[in-house]
Amino acid sequence: MEDTLDNWFIREILVHESALMRYLLRSWYRRDEIHDLRQEIYIRVYEAAAKARPAMPKSFMFTTARHLMTDRLRRGRVVSIDAVGDLDALNVLIDEISPERRLSARQELKRLTEAFDSLPDRCREAVWLRRVEELPQKEVAMRMGIGEKTVEKQLAKGMRLIADYFFGGGQAQHAPRHAAAGIEHGGAHDQQQAD
Repeated sequence: MEDTLDNWFIREILVHESALMRYLLRSWYRRDEIHDLRQEIYIRVYEAAAKARPAMPKSFMFTTARHLMTDRLRRGRVVSIDAVGDLDALNVLIDEISPERRLSARQELKRLTEAFDSLPDRCREAVWLRRVEELPQKEVAMRMGIGEKTVEKQLAKGMRLIADYFFGGGQAQHAPRHAAAGIEHGGAHDQQQAD
């Protein structure tokens, strides 16, 4: 029986080795693993054929190859606890976000909240509905009872005011809500006062 299985394997599987190698070279990202992959594919095909010979050996071999690569990709994404048992010995940085970066992110979030809160009411609502809730512009217009062009203008103004708050100099960063509201109703003179 072994000899018959070996003959079948040579006749039906090994004859496609060059096609298999081309497929693996084209499909697998780690060149140093190609030969190991090929051997594992052969083992899986051989063991499966020992139980029941596949009707389409070449297709079975390529399907096995695809499944093996998928399995390896999945295993590569899952890190076992044993593999990282002694992280100090590996000198691995566990938390890539330093306390300074975490604090900086919190400060930026706080500034964004302040900038958002300083927007005029109508402008703030338009920005919230469109950018945070991600509603279509038409729906924002319907909810607010205004035209779509007005929504566009409120969004543009809101984004500009938030950018001014972040990147503007000095007092613009700490402009109170009533100063930002003055921009909504006035022209360039009111805008200069708000800055």
